[in-house]
Order: sequence, then C-alpha cells, then structure tokens
Amino acid sequence: MRRNEAVSKKLYIKTYGCQMNVYDSARMAEVLAPLGYAPTAIVEDADMVILNTCHIREKAAEKVYSELGRLAPLKARRASEGGRMMLAVAGCVAQAEGAEILARAPQVDIVLGPQTYHRLPEMVARVARAGKAVLDTEFPAEAKFDFLPASEAPAAVTAFLTIQEGCDKFCTFCVVPYTRGAEFSRPAADILVEARRLVAQGAREITLLGQNVNAYHGAAPEDGVWGLGQLLRAFAEIPDLARLRYTTSHPLDVDEALIEAHRDLPQLMPFLHLPVQSGADRILAAMNRRHRAADYRRIVERLRQARPDLALSSDFIVGFPGESDADFEATLALIRDIGFAQAFSFKYSARPGTPAAALAGQVPEAVKRARLAEVQALLAEQQRAFNTATLGRVVPVLFEKPGRHAGQLVGRSPWLQAVHAPAPAAALGGVAPVRIIGLGPNSLAGALAAGAT
Repeated sequence: MRRNEAVSKKLYIKTYGCQMNVYDSARMAEVLAPLGYAPTAIVEDADMVILNTCHIREKAAEKVYSELGRLAPLKARRASEGGRMMLAVAGCVAQAEGAEILARAPQVDIVLGPQTYHRLPEMVARVARAGKAVLDTEFPAEAKFDFLPASEAPAAVTAFLTIQEGCDKFCTFCVVPYTRGAEFSRPAADILVEARRLVAQGAREITLLGQNVNAYHGAAPEDGVWGLGQLLRAFAEIPDLARLRYTTSHPLDVDEALIEAHRDLPQLMPFLHLPVQSGADRILAAMNRRHRAADYRRIVERLRQARPDLALSSDFIVGFPGESDADFEATLALIRDIGFAQAFSFKYSARPGTPAAALAGQVPEAVKRARLAEVQALLAEQQRAFNTATLGRVVPVLFEKPGRHAGQLVGRSPWLQAVHAPAPAAALGGVAPVRIIGLGPNSLAGALAAGAT
C-alpha cells in the first residue's frame, strides 16, 4: 500500500562512537527538520536512515557494511510499496571510505563527511531530483557551524556542545587527522550564544567537545584569542548553568590557565578524561604522542594540587607494535602510581593508512589479549575502589532522567558516576545531596540526604 505522502517524513539516525558524533547527529536532525523529517526510533518506519559512523573502533568499516546489508531489504520493501527509504552514511568511516562505500553498497544514496553535514538538505534534494547517489567528503573552506540552524527544541538536562574539531597531533595509530581534518576552533562568541540558548531551553550541565578540546584557540568576543581556560571562565558566568565538563584532552595542551580553571571554578566538575595511551617512553615516542610518562605524571600532580578531589579517566592501548614485556610493565606501573576512577583500554589494531600499520614488530594477537586482560583487571580494581570510597558519603547529584522504577530518578555525581535514588519528579533537573548507600556493577544507589528537597 502506498504510504500517505502528507504525513511527515520519518528520520532514523544510528550513532556510533564518541560524544561528538552524538552532537553531530542532533545537528543533522535539525538541518533536516525544515524538509519535514521528524525523528523516529523505529528504523522500519523511516523515510531516511543515517548511519553516523566512527572509525576508532576495530573493524569499524565492516560493521557499517554489515548494517547496510541489513538495511537493504528494508529499502527494497519500501520501494515495492511505492515509497522510498533514503540511506546515508555520515561521519569518519564515510570520510575514510568515500567512494568505496558506494561501490560496495549501491543501496546507499548519500555519503558525507563530518565537515559537510550542513549541506545535507542540498544532498537530499539532489538525490530526490536526479535519483543518483551523492558523495561529499570535502573539507570546505567555510565553517559548517556558520550554516547550521539554531535549535528550538527543549534541551536535555545535560547537553553536548562542540567547540573544536580536528587534530594536528598525528599520533601514528590514529585516523582522526585524516577524517576530521586540521584543528578548527569556533569563535568564543558563537559558542557562548549556543550555550546560553541550551541553558534557556533547560540544560543544567554542558560538556564541551573536541577531538582535541584543550587545544581550543578560538577568536575572543572582542579581540585576541581565548584558550579553553578562558572559555570555561566565560561559561561559569552563565546563570543557571550548574555544571561544566570537557572531553577529550591531550596532555600537551594542559596549560596553566586550564589548571587554574580547575582550581577556581566550582562549576567545572572534578573529573577529567586525559588519555595517556602507554606508560613506556619508547612506545609513546613510536606513537608520536610527544610527551613522556614523567610529563604525564607531572601534569596530573599539578592538576591534583589545584583540585585535590579530581578524579581521572584515561585511554590505554596495549600491544602497540614493538611493545616489549618491559614496556607493558611500565604501563602497569603508571596505572598503579596514578590511580584512575575509570578508563578505556584497547588492543592495538591497525588502521589502514596510518603510519603504525606499517611498523615492524607487530605484537601477536594472543599476547595482546593477555595484556589487555591484565590491564582491564587492574583498571576495574581501581574503579571499584574509587566507587567503594563513596559509600556513606553525601555527594551532589544532578538528576537527569526518570529511573527504571516508579518514584526513582537517575543522575550523575561530580565524578560522572551514575547514581539512582528515590526522588520526587520535581527534583529532575536539579542538584540534590544524595547519600550513597549501595554499589552496583555500573551505578551507585543513593538516598536523598537530610535537607534535600
């Protein structure tokens, strides 16, 4: 049966990977809204499906092709009913694979890179007019943010805001400089306009995003250039903005102004994701990280002096080409010395086109698996210890959403721990004192403390 063309078109977006992709997906939905596309959570109902991809995880491209294979019958069925399902691949896999996606998956209508999604309505119109696939993976000279509409939708209690894109570091294992391009920082005035709008729409916490967010160097509102520390201070002056976070950072770009922001701004949460990748100087050099393990330790010490309750998260890659037993032990030693509230750890996997893929001394898979298991056991032990230390404490929790049970809300502690507690619906969107009374595998259980409303 032919679908009713008068009904609003449905848009389904599947987002892979990082928070920047979450932000990008929301903006793609916004640029398509004037064309009549409304979000749906049911892919079978969609008139347009976007896969917003990430190239960081192992076999990322093959997972996208597998998903496209599952979507092909849905598209064919829609065509047999006299309708149309448009398929688009966006993000970093789209940037890296380009025309290969159209060759391997002819059911795809649009392939667009992360710097061109502001042109998505034009691409949709071209496909509708000509019926031919569109490929747009350029790095346009204009800033895409200048062409994006202002969102009018209510914001969630917590919101993401991209302030910086791209990376100039060229770590030998990483595809980001090739898929996201050179570093670009948005003007501070534009960022603050978006931030104030998010707060006016209901956001109480904003996380600033960037591939290398603390390399931010945007035009100041009046003259000169601001770094991240100065930008955070401007955010702290926004009324009703209770909390600030930022991710992801590079140790090289932790400067004095940023450390002082951690010391001075109560809105800046005492939790920092600061990837180190390895504890061995020889491996850090091979990764082109441009810092040593001692540099990382020194930065952490300065941050903790500025904010004694600061908790850390990090990234670790084990089994990088040439990693010896001694190198691996150096990573374990760094983890033990610093202590992490949580962390992400991965086996090294070669990314086509990156320098590390061609390095000699590739580590056997069995050795990588064993090392990853050991690292993850140590990190899990540290995370349990950190969470256990909160038992009996009263911590401020920003309640973000209803819980699974009636009369329950779920929120986050300052250290990004998920906390669920019985609380009235009126507490949603507010920060309340919560006593931690239990530990779960992925969350903390709490009860509103005396004086909480």
